[in-house]
Amino acid sequence: MSNSPSTEPKPSYVKLAMRNMVRKGGTSLKHFGLTAVGLLAMLVGLAYLTR
Repeated sequence: MSNSPSTEPKPSYVKLAMRNMVRKGGTSLKHFGLTAVGLLAMLVGLAYLTR
C-alpha cells in the first residue's frame, strides 16, 4: 500500500460514513432510529406548543 496522495483520491466523507455504517450495522441503525424519533418528537412538541 503506497502513500501517494497525488495518484490516489482522498475518500469522501460520505464514502467513509457509508463504510462505517456497513461495518457497525446494528449500532448505527439504532442511533439513526433514535435520532429520527427524537426529531419527530421535538417537531410534534413544537407544533403542540405553538398551535
